[in-house]
Amino acid sequence: MASYPVPPTQVSLDAALTALAAAGEETRLRILALIAQTELAVSELVAILGQSQPRVSRHLKLLVEAGLAQRHREGAWAFFLAAQSGPGAEIVREIAARLDPKDPALAADRERLAEIRKARAEHAARYFAAHAKTWDQLRKLHAPEADVERAVRDIAGDRQIQQLLDCGTGTGRMLELLSPFADRAVGVDLSPAMLSVARANLDRAGVRNVQLRQGDIYALPVERNSCDLTILHQVLHYLDDPARALREAARTLKPSGRLIVVDFAPHAEEYLREQHAHRRLGFSHEEIAALLADAGLDVVERRDLAPGKPSSGKLTVSIWLAQDRRLLADQAPQGATEFA
Repeated sequence: MASYPVPPTQVSLDAALTALAAAGEETRLRILALIAQTELAVSELVAILGQSQPRVSRHLKLLVEAGLAQRHREGAWAFFLAAQSGPGAEIVREIAARLDPKDPALAADRERLAEIRKARAEHAARYFAAHAKTWDQLRKLHAPEADVERAVRDIAGDRQIQQLLDCGTGTGRMLELLSPFADRAVGVDLSPAMLSVARANLDRAGVRNVQLRQGDIYALPVERNSCDLTILHQVLHYLDDPARALREAARTLKPSGRLIVVDFAPHAEEYLREQHAHRRLGFSHEEIAALLADAGLDVVERRDLAPGKPSSGKLTVSIWLAQDRRLLADQAPQGATEFA
């Protein structure tokens, strides 16, 4: 498929003046350089910049109002990231690319940012250590993770992804796997502890185009019709209402957008209910197809990955690829096809 340069987004004179005025101050410029690299909490920015929280918060408010930064809450914390879409995003990217990394102030900020990232990684390591036994037991029950990830990547294909959404992102692994193929990505999880783990993992992997948000999988904090690809990876079996979660995931999709669901095939491992909080013991192809149909999606591909060795586990991992029925045919020239 041929690729063509994307023209820059046009911006009004007033919007440009507002954005440039917001960026044209030393502290705010330092903040933009930082949040262009990773999302940061107010307390983390205070520690890096060495300024009071009220002052940092005022600078952040101006950057958000100018469309150069975006803010989301995670429990009692507020996190900030450089704008990921719109003219503000292009302005921030241009500014960040032009800044001299050898500038003493920016170099000092990066050193303190590295300390913040190290603290995140240590926190994530402690959390992993506390839960490693549980996760190791679950991994031994099904096909190797590498096989599952390879299948997910293959199913996702090479189609351009403007916005990727990972529902119940957990450790952020799906974001790490798929974000290189997306312009921007959002990971949602209800647990602040898991978001901390995901944040540390994505930092370590050098992922820059992802925003993490705390949110309910039944009320995802993203706009309707905003995602090209949404994924639910090993999430449904924890939920009391999988149908509702699939409807909510479908709500996020653009016309002809796609949804990948990864979960277990039906099994009889009852102990997973009590020991690992599984509410459902897997899903059949017929059940998932029906739930997706009710959500306005059609299954276009499915795969089953059996355990690697008969003695190593009893759980088969199933992967479904579904597509929004609202195809682009009404918007495309007559005779064009969805996959042209």
